[in-house]
Amino acid sequence: TILCLPRSFECSQKNAILVPAAALGIGGILVFWLRSRHKIQTIEMGDGWWGSGERPLKGKEDESIRPFKIETSDKEIEDLHRRLEQARYTPPLEGAAFHYGFNSSCLRKVVAYWRNQFDWHKQVEVLNKYPHFQTTIEGIDIHFIHVKPSYVPHGRAVQPLLMVHGWPGSFYEFYKIIPLLTEPARHGLDGGDVVFEVICPSIPGYGFSEAPHQKGFDSIAAARIFHKLMNRLGFKQYYLQGGDWGSRITTNMAQMLPQSVKGLHLNVIFIGRLGLRRIISVMLGAYVPWLVGLTREDVRRVYPFIQKNIYDLLRESGYLHIQATKPDTAGCGLNDSPVGLAAYILEKFSTWTDRSFLHKDDGSLESKYSLDELLTNVMIYWVTSSIVPSMRFYKENLSRDPGLTADSRVGVYVPTGIAAFPQELAHTPRTWAKENFKNIVTYSYMPRGGHFAAFEEPELLAQDIMHFVRKVEQL
Repeated sequence: TILCLPRSFECSQKNAILVPAAALGIGGILVFWLRSRHKIQTIEMGDGWWGSGERPLKGKEDESIRPFKIETSDKEIEDLHRRLEQARYTPPLEGAAFHYGFNSSCLRKVVAYWRNQFDWHKQVEVLNKYPHFQTTIEGIDIHFIHVKPSYVPHGRAVQPLLMVHGWPGSFYEFYKIIPLLTEPARHGLDGGDVVFEVICPSIPGYGFSEAPHQKGFDSIAAARIFHKLMNRLGFKQYYLQGGDWGSRITTNMAQMLPQSVKGLHLNVIFIGRLGLRRIISVMLGAYVPWLVGLTREDVRRVYPFIQKNIYDLLRESGYLHIQATKPDTAGCGLNDSPVGLAAYILEKFSTWTDRSFLHKDDGSLESKYSLDELLTNVMIYWVTSSIVPSMRFYKENLSRDPGLTADSRVGVYVPTGIAAFPQELAHTPRTWAKENFKNIVTYSYMPRGGHFAAFEEPELLAQDIMHFVRKVEQL
């Protein structure tokens, strides 16, 4: 017994050391695991070169910001008129309305207005009413407009807001919403303490932004370029807003540099993966929506599910398959024919604004927009020959398994506002959006409007953006 006492003492001493050490080790592993779980993953920013040829080995890129002005010439207009006059048409089927695409009887009227009444010189003046600029980033010239409020009350902070368009739109979509955001009180809106300076770039390959000369220019590359643009303008933190491709680009920006993004506002969101949870939600949602987190308004917009989310989307997305596979083939015809280009683009401004316009002989084009507005957007594509590179953006983004892309595995943690317009191509309920967007601050069921929100319902969208930013600023 006496001999065992020293041994037991040694054992107790070892236990006194080993047990706390083991506990400390296990505790450290647990803390590391918990912290890694909550660590915000981001998209690697990387770098790129989209200029012609090899990237120069020496010399710093010209980072100057150059004033830019849209110009036209008589020669440009004469060429357009000649092509419009030589157009060939195929008679529409009786009673076809817009079910087969752009009705050619309606197209004749649009082209007649374009040829005889549309004043491109006047519209160029309209386009130039806001300050335009270009700067070179990653080898290509990036075009943008930058509008500051004319008057800022003392003590009020001006919030920088980057707004990004989609296809087949352009920076021109934001011309009606810009004054509402930069001078809300002047236009009868209650902006509270919120006032913006607005930056609207053209996506590379669209309008007056140079098209990439290399393969692979996707939404992540666009996101990186727009971060560089905002940094070059002197902004460290800023708000983002987007629809269509603009939604994906700004979402990627939030995933890439969340510390630079004060808030993200979207009027359409893309949810890629259809997991078991979503399938169960779809199956039960029509019968017990409360059980799967759907509201009555969600049910009204989502169901009948097959009709609204398969048949209607298939009808409206034929262009997407073409552009995601062989964009240059169809694009060469559109780039050569202004009439073909107008039909291809304006058809979207009919049924993407309101799906019921499919049944109208004139596509109800002028119920929400003027022909001058619609043709100005078409002209931006025509005079810049940008329809083909704008279509290529689909191939660069959609030719890979969406589950394998970098952004599909990264959540969005910045404060997010979602404006759900009832005539959007597909509705995403808040409970589905939360799978990707982890910090939804506002989610608004908009009373009316479709895909081209800023162009169609600028006041509604402006009010929702301001409501969202006020909430974020109060956090």
